[in-house]
Amino acid sequence: MAKLGEMARLIRSKNAGPFELTFDIMFDDKESFQRVFDSNALSPQLIADLYQVPLEDVKFFVVPAALAFKASIPRPRFQGDLLDSDGHGGQQYAPLLDIEIP
Repeated sequence: MAKLGEMARLIRSKNAGPFELTFDIMFDDKESFQRVFDSNALSPQLIADLYQVPLEDVKFFVVPAALAFKASIPRPRFQGDLLDSDGHGGQQYAPLLDIEIP
């Protein structure tokens, strides 16, 4: 088994407007992308579970031409809220790093 963070070239999170976060997972080579795709380890349900949001709130995209996966979820707090601890959404990707890929 390998961890997603070891296989992907880039895993990042960022704002998708003031009310959503988006996650990008990109690969250098088709083999790594295909391994993750074939494993079904990365899914809308996994994102919902990791970030404790309802499944119906997860937008999930597979982009084979870019060797990438993308997901968007509602921000736990809107950008700029007094209790928002990550105004740019750039620190939210960390739970994705340890996803086990068979």
